[in-house]
Amino acid sequence: MARSPLTQVAVSGRAPRAAAQRPAVIHLLISLRPEQWTKNLFVFAALIFAQRLDDPGSVLRVAGAFAVFCALSGVVYLFNDVADRRTDASHPVKARRPIASGALSPQTAMMAAIVIGVPALAAAWWLRPTFALVAAAYLLLMALYSGPLKHVVIIDVLAISIGFVLRVFAGAVVIDVPVSHWLLVCTILLALFLALSKRRHELVLLADGAKGHRRILQEYSPYLLDQMIGVVTASTLMAYMLYATSPETAERFGTSLLGLTIPFPLYGIFRYLYLVHHKEGGGSPSELLLTDRPLLVCVALWGVTVALIIYRPLGI
Repeated sequence: MARSPLTQVAVSGRAPRAAAQRPAVIHLLISLRPEQWTKNLFVFAALIFAQRLDDPGSVLRVAGAFAVFCALSGVVYLFNDVADRRTDASHPVKARRPIASGALSPQTAMMAAIVIGVPALAAAWWLRPTFALVAAAYLLLMALYSGPLKHVVIIDVLAISIGFVLRVFAGAVVIDVPVSHWLLVCTILLALFLALSKRRHELVLLADGAKGHRRILQEYSPYLLDQMIGVVTASTLMAYMLYATSPETAERFGTSLLGLTIPFPLYGIFRYLYLVHHKEGGGSPSELLLTDRPLLVCVALWGVTVALIIYRPLGI
C-alpha cells in the first residue's frame, strides 16, 4: 500500500529544514530547475532537419535561442512555484522545493524572475525580432498555464504540448527556415504522450491525496489517461513512420534511409511506457531521460543515426 503524501512529507521533513541552511542563491538556482532545461533541446530540431548543422552562424544562433529558452523556462518555474506553493507543500516530492518549503520567499523569486526574464527577451529580440515574438508567446502561454489553464481538463496537457511546439518553431524562426508540418505534428504528439504520462504518474504517486493536491486531477483517472496515452502513442509512432518513409522526406534529404531510424522511437516509447507502468516513473521526463540508461542510449543512437543519414559524412 502506498504511503499517503502527508506521511512521506513527515518522513522527509528533515530535508527541507537542512536545505533551509543553504545560501539564497543556491535556492534560487534550484528553483530555476536546470535539470529540466533538456526540454529546450527541441529548439535544435529545425537546425538539424533543415540541414544547417554545418553552418556555424546558424549553430550559434540556435545555441543563443537555447540559452534564451533556458532562462525563460527558469522564469516560468519560478512563477509556477510561487503560484502553487501552498499545494506543493502537501506533495511528497514538491514540498522540498525552496519556495514550497519556505527557504526562498515568493517576493525574492518574483524579483529574480523579472531580472532574468527581461534581459532574456531583450536577447531574443537581438537574435531576431520574430524569434522574440515566439519567445514572448511561449512565456505568455506558460504564464496562462500556471494560472487558469492548468485547471481545465485536456486543455492543461495541450498547453504543455504547444509549449514544445513553440520551442521547435522558435528554433526555425531564429535561423529563418520553414518548419516541416511533419516535425510539428510529431512534436505535439510526443509532448502529449509525455504530459499524459506525467498526469498518470501524479495520480498513482499521490493515491487518495491526488485530488486534494491538484484540482485538475479529479477530472482524470488512470483508466482515462491510459486510453488517451494509447491513442497518442499509436498516433506518435504512426506519424513518425509516415514522415520517415514518405517520398517528400526522401526527396528533401536525397535518401530514403531515414526509415531505418524507426526502431529507435519504437523502443524509446515502449521503454517509457514500461517505466511509467512498472517502475512508477514519468513524473519528470527530463530526469527519466538522464537517469535511465537504456532510454538515454536509445535517444543518443537515434540522434547519431539521423545525423549520419541526413548529412551523410561517410558517403552513405
